[in-house]
Amino acid sequence: MLTPAEAERLILEHMPPFLREDCPLSAATGRVLRAEVRADRDLPPFDRVTMDGYALRSAALAAGVRTFRIRGVQAAGMRPFKLDAGDDVCLEIMTGAVLPTGADCVVPLEDTRRAGVTMTVTTPERFAAGHALHGRGADRRAGEVVLRAGTRIGGREVAVAAAVGAGTLTVSASPRIAVVATGDELVEVEGLVAPHQIRRSNDHALRAVLLAAGYPRVERFHLRDVRHEIAERLREILAAFDVVIVTGGVSKGKFDFLPVELEAQGVARIFHGVAQRPGKPLWFGASARGVPVFALPGNPVSAFVCLHRYVLPALAHASGETAARGERAALAEAVELPGPLTCFLTVKRSNGPRAEALAAPVPTHTSGDFSSLVGTDGFVELPAGATAFPAGYVARYFPW
Repeated sequence: MLTPAEAERLILEHMPPFLREDCPLSAATGRVLRAEVRADRDLPPFDRVTMDGYALRSAALAAGVRTFRIRGVQAAGMRPFKLDAGDDVCLEIMTGAVLPTGADCVVPLEDTRRAGVTMTVTTPERFAAGHALHGRGADRRAGEVVLRAGTRIGGREVAVAAAVGAGTLTVSASPRIAVVATGDELVEVEGLVAPHQIRRSNDHALRAVLLAAGYPRVERFHLRDVRHEIAERLREILAAFDVVIVTGGVSKGKFDFLPVELEAQGVARIFHGVAQRPGKPLWFGASARGVPVFALPGNPVSAFVCLHRYVLPALAHASGETAARGERAALAEAVELPGPLTCFLTVKRSNGPRAEALAAPVPTHTSGDFSSLVGTDGFVELPAGATAFPAGYVARYFPW
């Protein structure tokens, strides 16, 4: 049986890259950039004043001038003035304004005393050329890369793109994702529920995670444990979507039709079963047109863990996102496991006295105990081959 690392490798090898498309900046949040963005001009594009005060020549202060004639006001957004000839002249200036031609220093308001049209510097020894100035090109020069391909776009990236005039970005196309819940025991949330039935939660939960992760085109479906219905609906779903995620029906029970039906419809099985707990029956394959199919176990904790351990990294990979460095955390207490499989242990994350990441175990009662996940922050991966892990053991950590 595969290890989690082997399963992850096979999944990434069989994930076709999503197409590229141009996207307006206003709709780019959450998307993955597929082409670098360069500065269209120097950043900042001029010598920018960083404090309200008075612009003057620092050489005048060095020569002993203390009182200056105020020759005007330079506000942000105004064309720059030119400082008059003479050492004892200055311009009142506002934060964000262009530095006037001929000036090289800004003295803050709080270090001056004004009397009519003159200003006296009260602490002249503090100020030299460049004070309270953000020099032209200090951040980036025109033509420099400001955003690299593979970056997932958030507020910071939007700000940078806007600043360099990138109103349209080349990003990964948003895949159409089908989330399919299976089982006769499932009823919709708002429906009447009999004593022998349960409400659908997996498809709602997985869709919510996918939306939050930056994949907005997610639709939910429900398949009963009826072979011909599964065949018909699967055919439609496989033809219409870019990624298919199924929960339930992948074990070895009499009504677990999915593995057989998927293969009957030309979905090549890449693997079935991973040496892990929870999520051992995980199935993965690819259709004839390259649609990746993830068949997750039906138990809610198993499905939720497998989505985070395998599906989200696969979607990021297909989107062209630069792989992030894996997070790690130390066990806050010793852990005893019942068997030698790789264990995905749900945890509450905190910081130790030296700000180190700590993971306190919050075990679920079973892989169906979805309610126990509330209040947890993620899970750690404890490798196979050992059943006891001491406090302080450092493991790979996956946040929800």
